Amino acid sequence: MFASTLDTNIEFLKGVGPKRAELLQKELGIFTCEQLLSLYPFRYIDRTRFYKINELDEELPYVQILGRITAKEEIGEKHKKRIVAKLSDETGVMELVWFQSLKWVTENILTGKVYIIFGKPSLFNGNFSISHPEVETYPRVSNIIGNLHLQPVYSTTEKLKKILLDSKGIQKLQALIIEQFIQDVKETIPPSIVEACSLMGRRQAILNIHFPKDIDLLKSSERRLKFEELFFIQLLLLHGKKQRELKFKGHLFPIVGERVHTFYNELLPFELTNAQKRVVKEVRQDTQKGIQMNRLIQGDVGSGKTAVALLSMLLTNDNGFQACMMAPTEILARQHFESVTSLLKGRLANVAILTGSTTKKQRIQIHQDLESGFTDILIGTHALIEDKVVFKNLGMVVIDEQHRFGVEQRAKLWRKNIIPPHILVMTATPIPRTLAMTLYGDLDVSVIDELPVGRKPIETKHLFEGQRLRMFGFMKQEIAKGRQVYVVYPLIKESEKLDLLHLEAGIEQMSYQFPLPDYQISIVHGKMSNADKDYEMQRFVKGE
Repeated sequence: MFASTLDTNIEFLKGVGPKRAELLQKELGIFTCEQLLSLYPFRYIDRTRFYKINELDEELPYVQILGRITAKEEIGEKHKKRIVAKLSDETGVMELVWFQSLKWVTENILTGKVYIIFGKPSLFNGNFSISHPEVETYPRVSNIIGNLHLQPVYSTTEKLKKILLDSKGIQKLQALIIEQFIQDVKETIPPSIVEACSLMGRRQAILNIHFPKDIDLLKSSERRLKFEELFFIQLLLLHGKKQRELKFKGHLFPIVGERVHTFYNELLPFELTNAQKRVVKEVRQDTQKGIQMNRLIQGDVGSGKTAVALLSMLLTNDNGFQACMMAPTEILARQHFESVTSLLKGRLANVAILTGSTTKKQRIQIHQDLESGFTDILIGTHALIEDKVVFKNLGMVVIDEQHRFGVEQRAKLWRKNIIPPHILVMTATPIPRTLAMTLYGDLDVSVIDELPVGRKPIETKHLFEGQRLRMFGFMKQEIAKGRQVYVVYPLIKESEKLDLLHLEAGIEQMSYQFPLPDYQISIVHGKMSNADKDYEMQRFVKGE
């Protein structure tokens, strides 16, 4: 028996034990029953509908199919291996394809057996296929969870799957926790707010997020829990903002001096848009309040964020302070360095770059120039937060794509001056203003909502997995027009913790869709040498 409390160590939940508990802690950071109860499903499967193969349509986001595996083979070599299986029902045949987890597929997906398949269908050469489908044995086993119409799907990892803690295994543990502890779930939001916002009670929300009886109850529980999360995020951010305003003073920048005037009147090769002028004015106003500026600049690629950042850094220099700009990757840092030095044409400010590949000799000189105050603007990567990097008088920090840096990493830049520097954050991620205010509640938000004259508008589209082939077709059309395409993957190699398509699997897909000699494909990633990265980037610039 274990105590009736949600703080109970997950090890003591029936069916867990020391070994499973250790892996849950290591893989998902779950130590208690309450933490597991807070692992919500990331989607739900409608178990009421089975599609026939001849009913498939590439516009369908997800489908559930009952069929038999009639053939299975491994294709390719080394990193280009994939497993292709044939699934058939009474109406037709389709393919199932795996680029990852091949060992598990080989051992568990057996020819001749009937399975329930779930995934997004793609159409290629008149045949449907599903990449990395979810697979369940048939018939389903009935248990205490019951025949839910909406089947929850939980995030898990390969290591957890090996000890039977796949999505179904986690669902069983959730059922045990709810059976034992549901009465211990307490309300966290004041009753007046719950009533005013017509929110579901927390206990009911927890029950229905894991085991929804119908779609309406699921939506109500999701609304309640999303509200709760954003409510407390906002409270924390606003509390932090108020505490920072009380605790930290900010550098005063009363002077708009020679550097700003000369750059604006003589060096800037284009007229600032009204949006850029508005944001520069907001930065000016922030730096005259005597408190630390924390401002987010949001704008599409090509909207002119770099010009605004450079004017802000020159304003910093005009008032006797140094500025730095931190980018998440060396490639991006180098692009910023080249852009800034090109705009300044060797005038107005001494600009340096510091990255992980900077030589020891260069580092020593950069450190000396920073401490002496010779360097006005330093551009770099995570290397900027090293303890050895000491500024004479840091007045402003510009951070490109803040979400790529941790809180502690950003805080290290704060601590490089007695009075914390002003913070200017740039992002090209298209975020609705109301959502930006929620995500960045501790920041004031500026939006560059117009492009410079002559810049073509940016179109952003979201496609489902089943529309991947349509995307490939669009890419081929653009290449046929003499244009180029670049594809960004979130990972270089397969991760056991993140179920994301990685570069190694992606390049296999690309090579298949865009074969030599008709198409030239190259890759660039952070683990390549600088020489190799520069070579590939130059090939891309030259259109090779």
